Amino acid sequence: MIQKRKKPVTDFQEKVYAAVKRIPQGKVTTYKLLAKEIRCKSSQAVGQALKRNPFAPMVPCHRVIRSDLSIGGFAGQTHGAEITRKQILLEQEGILFDNEKLCDVDQIYYY
Repeated sequence: MIQKRKKPVTDFQEKVYAAVKRIPQGKVTTYKLLAKEIRCKSSQAVGQALKRNPFAPMVPCHRVIRSDLSIGGFAGQTHGAEITRKQILLEQEGILFDNEKLCDVDQIYYY
């Protein structure tokens, strides 16, 4: 993987990124499901690893949303231009949100 930052990626981050790479285009998963997949008890730790993702878009962190099916954060932001960018990336894959919630629960990827 090509890395955008100089700080080395931790083993934990590698596990997160490997699991995210398995999410198919047109699907999303939640921080909680992702945490469960890598046997981590903290969805927040997963979110922090994704916030630091130096491999985007090869590691498609835009495909991870909140458990309440809202869009969640992106690039360390929870609103504004980065969230709009995340929504556009998801829309390009056919994943739509209405009233800030995922429209089609069949698009959730379960590991």
